[in-house]
Amino acid sequence: MKFVQVIDFKTDQIDGMNQLMDKWMEQTKGRRSATHSVVGKDRSDSSHFVEIVDFPSHEEAMKNSRLPETGQIFQEMVALCDGAPSFTDLDVVRDEQLNTAAARRFFGEIAVDGNLDAIDELFAPDYRDHDISKDVDATIGSAEIRKDVTGWRGAFDFTFTINRQISEGDDVVTLWSWTGTHRGEFMGIAATGKRCTMTGTTVFRFRDGRIQEGWWHYDIMQIMRTLGVLR
Repeated sequence: MKFVQVIDFKTDQIDGMNQLMDKWMEQTKGRRSATHSVVGKDRSDSSHFVEIVDFPSHEEAMKNSRLPETGQIFQEMVALCDGAPSFTDLDVVRDEQLNTAAARRFFGEIAVDGNLDAIDELFAPDYRDHDISKDVDATIGSAEIRKDVTGWRGAFDFTFTINRQISEGDDVVTLWSWTGTHRGEFMGIAATGKRCTMTGTTVFRFRDGRIQEGWWHYDIMQIMRTLGVLR
């Protein structure tokens, strides 16, 4: 079970605290088990900070705390604090990456299942698209997205397999595999009934909970070879 430790502290020397954290990260390289750390400052009290540290499990967190460098750096951190820091240990019972889930909705609910009404929920009105199969980048609205999805769905019966997703900041990267049977006209090519496959990567950038920009990289040449257009 994933584990989170919340450290609540007060200090007027946050630069010194950051230097200590950089020092600890360098000293424990290759041995620490912490996977993610976020430090937030209280808007109503500029000396009040909260650090949230992610671990794969409570056991891994305990290994991390037993590192000799951890104990030494902790003593130095306490010296910079106004009073002793408080610690809250939390077993994670729910971990929902909202942007990641929204990206999955496009591939499953919209592209495969055909719920085009969800496009307005997921995409910003001034969504900007970067697609290797198109000549120019364009700012497009929901009508153009509907046209693209409808075109692919009319040409192929297809499914997406999400192989991996990575979320950082406002960006969600999705590595996917696509399999489709050619049932209708595609780029001027009449239906062949052939089974096509390709892999690709899509980066969605989110703003205010909706997809603002997208980058599409996929092996369109593999489809064209399968359909006999390329050798």
